[in-house]
Amino acid sequence: MDQERPLRERLIDVGAELVTSEGTGALGLREIARRAGVSHGAPRRYFPTHHSLLSAIARRGFADLGRRIAAVTAEADAERSSARERVRAIGCAYVRYALEQPGMFELMFRHDLLDSTDQNPSGEPRLRDSTLPLFHLLVALVSRCGAAEPSVTAAALWANLHGVAQLWRWGSLPLVLGEDRAAGVERLVGAAVDAHLGGVPA
Repeated sequence: MDQERPLRERLIDVGAELVTSEGTGALGLREIARRAGVSHGAPRRYFPTHHSLLSAIARRGFADLGRRIAAVTAEADAERSSARERVRAIGCAYVRYALEQPGMFELMFRHDLLDSTDQNPSGEPRLRDSTLPLFHLLVALVSRCGAAEPSVTAAALWANLHGVAQLWRWGSLPLVLGEDRAAGVERLVGAAVDAHLGGVPA
């Protein structure tokens, strides 16, 4: 198994590079194999389905996003920030990641392309086990803000932030707001947090 691991990781590396540079449309199994320098059938030795390979690539994205959120959370801990301030910081990190890594961000939430439930042959956790902790963190913070239905409020806020990311990336929000990215993103995230948390205590 140790001898096989380098090729398995190379396939994921190639896929991550492809989705970053060319988007989800470039993630064909044959193209990943070609760029990895192996036959088009070779990936099947490590990934029984195309979905399982794409899921391994998406897991890289969630790991990257998780590190970013951990960094802003650690900074918030150091500054003893309120729960509302933490939600705002996480929201900004989420939207910035979407704008900096649009291809990977799209793949991470394309559950029509991913295998979220099956255990993969490498023994890695299911993809959903990589995604749910981020949502649970948001729910916990929203709960600390006093929301009556933390899960529903957190889901609505997440949907709002995802929409901000998509509409900003497509150029719609910069067009209507006439703002640069840094200022516009922070203002929109703040407005989304205030809209969903309302006047509840932080």
